[in-house]
Amino acid sequence: MASTYSSDLKLEIVATGEKAGLWGTITNTNLQILEQSASGYLDIDMAGASVTLDLTDGATSNGKNIYLKLSGTLGGARTLTMPASSERVWIISDETVRGTANNTLSVLTASGTAQPVPPGASLLCVSDGTNTVTRIIEKGYATITNSNSPYTTVAGAQILANTTTNAITITLPASPAVGDEVSIIDARGTFGSNNVIVDRNGQPINTGTSNLTLTTNGQSITLVYVDSTRGWAYKTNTA
Repeated sequence: MASTYSSDLKLEIVATGEKAGLWGTITNTNLQILEQSASGYLDIDMAGASVTLDLTDGATSNGKNIYLKLSGTLGGARTLTMPASSERVWIISDETVRGTANNTLSVLTASGTAQPVPPGASLLCVSDGTNTVTRIIEKGYATITNSNSPYTTVAGAQILANTTTNAITITLPASPAVGDEVSIIDARGTFGSNNVIVDRNGQPINTGTSNLTLTTNGQSITLVYVDSTRGWAYKTNTA
Protein backbone atom coordinates (compact mmCIF):
# COMPACT_ATOMS: atom_id res chain seq x y z
CA MET A 1 0.00 0.00 0.00
CA ALA A 2 1.35 3.41 -0.94
CA SER A 3 2.09 6.10 1.65
CA THR A 4 -0.49 8.77 2.38
CA TYR A 5 0.19 12.36 3.45
CA SER A 6 -1.23 14.51 6.23
CA SER A 7 -3.50 17.33 5.05
CA ASP A 8 -1.84 20.34 6.67
CA LEU A 9 1.91 19.64 6.57
CA LYS A 10 2.06 16.81 4.02
CA LEU A 11 3.94 14.53 6.41
CA GLU A 12 4.44 11.06 4.96
CA ILE A 13 2.30 8.44 6.69
CA VAL A 14 3.70 4.98 5.99
CA ALA A 15 1.35 2.02 5.73
CA THR A 16 1.99 -0.92 8.05
CA GLY A 17 4.66 -3.22 6.69
CA GLU A 18 5.72 -0.83 3.90
CA LYS A 19 8.92 1.13 3.14
CA ALA A 20 11.35 -1.41 4.58
CA GLY A 21 14.77 0.19 5.05
CA LEU A 22 13.42 3.72 4.48
CA TRP A 23 11.88 4.47 7.85
CA GLY A 24 14.92 6.41 9.02
CA THR A 25 14.93 8.68 5.96
CA ILE A 26 11.18 9.25 6.07
CA THR A 27 11.22 9.96 9.81
CA ASN A 28 14.09 12.44 9.46
CA THR A 29 12.27 14.27 6.66
CA ASN A 30 9.08 14.41 8.71
CA LEU A 31 11.06 15.86 11.62
CA GLN A 32 12.53 18.52 9.31
CA ILE A 33 9.02 19.44 8.17
CA LEU A 34 7.87 19.72 11.78
CA GLU A 35 10.85 21.95 12.51
CA GLN A 36 9.89 24.18 9.56
CA SER A 37 6.33 24.47 10.82
CA ALA A 38 7.47 25.30 14.37
CA SER A 39 10.35 27.71 13.73
CA GLY A 40 11.10 27.91 10.00
CA TYR A 41 12.08 31.34 8.60
CA LEU A 42 11.88 32.36 4.94
CA ASP A 43 12.70 35.65 3.22
CA ILE A 44 10.44 36.03 0.16
CA ASP A 45 11.38 38.58 -2.52
CA MET A 46 8.13 40.12 -3.76
CA ALA A 47 9.77 42.69 -6.05
CA GLY A 48 9.35 41.06 -9.43
CA ALA A 49 6.17 39.01 -9.16
CA SER A 50 3.48 37.60 -6.90
CA VAL A 51 4.38 34.38 -5.08
CA THR A 52 2.43 31.18 -4.44
CA LEU A 53 3.51 29.01 -1.53
CA ASP A 54 3.84 25.25 -2.00
CA LEU A 55 3.12 22.24 0.19
CA THR A 56 5.06 19.32 -1.28
CA ASP A 57 4.15 15.78 -0.24
CA GLY A 58 6.77 14.28 2.05
CA ALA A 59 9.37 17.05 1.61
CA THR A 60 10.32 20.44 2.99
CA SER A 61 8.86 23.33 0.98
CA ASN A 62 8.37 27.09 1.30
CA GLY A 63 4.74 26.93 2.49
CA LYS A 64 5.73 24.96 5.59
CA ASN A 65 7.76 27.75 7.21
CA ILE A 66 5.91 29.53 9.99
CA TYR A 67 7.67 32.91 9.70
CA LEU A 68 7.68 34.72 6.36
CA LYS A 69 9.49 38.00 5.75
CA LEU A 70 8.29 39.80 2.64
CA SER A 71 10.95 42.00 1.08
CA GLY A 72 11.93 43.85 -2.10
CA THR A 73 10.85 47.03 -3.88
CA LEU A 74 7.48 46.21 -5.38
CA GLY A 75 7.31 46.61 -9.15
CA GLY A 76 3.50 46.40 -9.10
CA ALA A 77 0.62 45.05 -7.06
CA ARG A 78 1.76 41.82 -5.39
CA THR A 79 -0.06 38.90 -3.79
CA LEU A 80 1.21 36.12 -1.55
CA THR A 81 -1.01 33.08 -2.10
CA MET A 82 -1.28 30.51 0.68
CA PRO A 83 -1.67 26.80 -0.11
CA ALA A 84 -5.25 25.65 -0.62
CA SER A 85 -6.85 22.86 1.44
CA SER A 86 -4.43 23.35 4.33
CA GLU A 87 -5.39 24.68 7.75
CA ARG A 88 -2.31 26.61 8.78
CA VAL A 89 -1.03 29.59 10.70
CA TRP A 90 1.75 31.90 9.48
CA ILE A 91 3.43 35.00 10.88
CA ILE A 92 4.19 37.55 8.17
CA SER A 93 6.47 40.57 8.45
CA ASP A 94 6.21 43.20 5.72
CA GLU A 95 9.56 44.78 4.92
CA THR A 96 8.77 45.65 1.31
CA VAL A 97 9.20 49.09 -0.25
CA ARG A 98 5.98 50.26 -1.89
CA GLY A 99 7.43 53.23 -3.81
CA THR A 100 5.73 56.36 -5.11
CA ALA A 101 3.44 54.21 -7.29
CA ASN A 102 1.74 53.09 -4.03
CA ASN A 103 1.92 49.43 -5.02
CA THR A 104 -0.26 47.19 -2.88
CA LEU A 105 0.54 43.94 -1.10
CA SER A 106 -2.03 41.32 -0.08
CA VAL A 107 -2.35 37.72 1.08
CA LEU A 108 -5.00 35.15 0.27
CA THR A 109 -5.73 31.46 0.00
CA ALA A 110 -5.98 30.33 -3.63
CA SER A 111 -9.79 30.44 -3.81
CA GLY A 112 -10.33 33.09 -1.16
CA THR A 113 -10.54 36.86 -0.80
CA ALA A 114 -7.39 38.98 -0.80
CA GLN A 115 -6.48 40.61 2.53
CA PRO A 116 -4.42 43.82 2.33
CA VAL A 117 -1.12 44.02 4.21
CA PRO A 118 -0.61 47.44 5.84
CA PRO A 119 2.87 48.86 5.10
CA GLY A 120 5.47 47.67 7.59
CA ALA A 121 3.03 45.58 9.62
CA SER A 122 3.51 42.17 11.20
CA LEU A 123 0.48 39.91 10.79
CA LEU A 124 -0.89 36.65 12.08
CA CYS A 125 -2.41 34.86 9.07
CA VAL A 126 -4.84 32.00 9.64
CA SER A 127 -6.06 29.88 6.74
CA ASP A 128 -8.93 27.41 6.92
CA GLY A 129 -7.89 26.01 3.54
CA THR A 130 -10.29 28.28 1.68
CA ASN A 131 -9.88 31.77 3.11
CA THR A 132 -7.15 33.61 4.96
CA VAL A 133 -7.93 35.86 7.93
CA THR A 134 -5.32 38.36 9.12
CA ARG A 135 -4.79 39.93 12.52
CA ILE A 136 -2.28 42.72 13.10
CA ILE A 137 0.40 41.82 15.63
CA GLU A 138 2.33 45.07 15.26
CA LYS A 139 1.52 48.08 13.10
CA GLY A 140 4.08 49.65 10.80
CA TYR A 141 4.38 53.08 9.20
CA ALA A 142 4.11 54.43 5.67
CA THR A 143 5.73 57.79 4.85
CA ILE A 144 3.61 59.70 2.33
CA THR A 145 4.60 62.88 0.47
CA ASN A 146 3.15 64.75 -2.48
CA SER A 147 4.95 62.21 -4.69
CA ASN A 148 2.52 59.57 -3.40
CA SER A 149 -0.58 61.75 -3.46
CA PRO A 150 -3.38 60.83 -3.80
CA TYR A 151 -2.72 57.82 -1.59
CA THR A 152 -5.35 55.17 -0.86
CA THR A 153 -4.74 53.62 2.53
CA VAL A 154 -5.76 50.25 3.98
CA ALA A 155 -7.15 49.28 7.37
CA GLY A 156 -4.49 49.17 10.06
CA ALA A 157 -2.17 51.66 8.37
CA GLN A 158 -0.24 54.34 10.24
CA ILE A 159 0.66 57.16 7.87
CA LEU A 160 3.48 59.64 8.43
CA ALA A 161 2.25 62.48 6.23
CA ASN A 162 5.01 64.82 5.04
CA THR A 163 3.46 68.01 3.64
CA THR A 164 6.66 70.07 3.60
CA THR A 165 6.36 70.72 -0.14
CA ASN A 166 2.66 70.45 -0.96
CA ALA A 167 -0.72 69.47 0.39
CA ILE A 168 -1.58 65.79 -0.02
CA THR A 169 -4.72 63.68 -0.24
CA ILE A 170 -5.18 60.45 1.69
CA THR A 171 -8.15 58.30 0.66
CA LEU A 172 -9.77 56.04 3.24
CA PRO A 173 -10.51 52.35 2.46
CA ALA A 174 -13.52 51.86 0.16
CA SER A 175 -15.14 48.92 1.98
CA PRO A 176 -14.23 49.19 5.66
CA ALA A 177 -15.29 46.70 8.33
CA VAL A 178 -16.44 47.66 11.82
CA GLY A 179 -13.39 48.37 13.97
CA ASP A 180 -11.00 49.16 11.11
CA GLU A 181 -8.57 51.92 12.02
CA VAL A 182 -6.41 54.40 10.11
CA SER A 183 -3.91 56.79 11.74
CA ILE A 184 -2.50 59.94 10.13
CA ILE A 185 0.41 61.80 11.73
CA ASP A 186 1.95 65.18 10.83
CA ALA A 187 5.51 64.04 10.19
CA ARG A 188 7.02 67.53 9.78
CA GLY A 189 4.65 69.82 11.67
CA THR A 190 3.45 71.44 8.44
CA PHE A 191 -0.28 70.68 8.24
CA GLY A 192 -0.99 74.37 8.91
CA SER A 193 0.73 75.54 5.73
CA ASN A 194 0.11 72.47 3.57
CA ASN A 195 -3.02 70.60 4.55
CA VAL A 196 -3.95 66.93 4.37
CA ILE A 197 -7.29 66.21 2.75
CA VAL A 198 -8.80 62.96 4.04
CA ASP A 199 -11.04 61.66 1.25
CA ARG A 200 -13.95 59.76 2.84
CA ASN A 201 -14.26 57.46 -0.21
CA GLY A 202 -18.04 57.21 -0.03
CA GLN A 203 -18.32 56.66 3.73
CA PRO A 204 -19.36 59.34 6.27
CA ILE A 205 -16.85 60.91 8.64
CA ASN A 206 -18.55 61.59 11.98
CA THR A 207 -21.91 61.33 10.11
CA GLY A 208 -20.82 64.09 7.74
CA THR A 209 -20.68 63.82 3.97
CA SER A 210 -17.70 66.09 3.40
CA ASN A 211 -14.04 65.21 3.24
CA LEU A 212 -11.93 66.00 6.30
CA THR A 213 -9.13 68.58 6.13
CA LEU A 214 -6.28 68.49 8.65
CA THR A 215 -4.96 72.02 9.19
CA THR A 216 -3.15 72.02 12.55
CA ASN A 217 0.62 71.74 12.82
CA GLY A 218 1.65 68.63 14.73
CA GLN A 219 -1.79 67.07 14.47
CA SER A 220 -2.31 63.32 14.61
CA ILE A 221 -5.60 61.48 14.32
CA THR A 222 -6.84 57.92 14.47
CA LEU A 223 -10.13 57.15 12.78
CA VAL A 224 -12.14 54.02 13.56
CA TYR A 225 -14.99 52.76 11.39
CA VAL A 226 -18.27 52.43 13.32
CA ASP A 227 -21.03 51.75 10.78
CA SER A 228 -22.56 53.11 7.59
CA THR A 229 -24.41 55.85 9.52
CA ARG A 230 -21.62 57.21 11.71
CA GLY A 231 -18.94 56.14 9.28
CA TRP A 232 -15.44 56.96 10.46
CA ALA A 233 -15.24 58.42 13.97
CA TYR A 234 -12.37 59.99 15.87
CA LYS A 235 -10.66 57.58 18.21
CA THR A 236 -7.97 60.17 18.92
CA ASN A 237 -7.36 63.72 17.66
CA THR A 238 -4.37 65.51 19.12
CA ALA A 239 -2.20 68.48 18.23
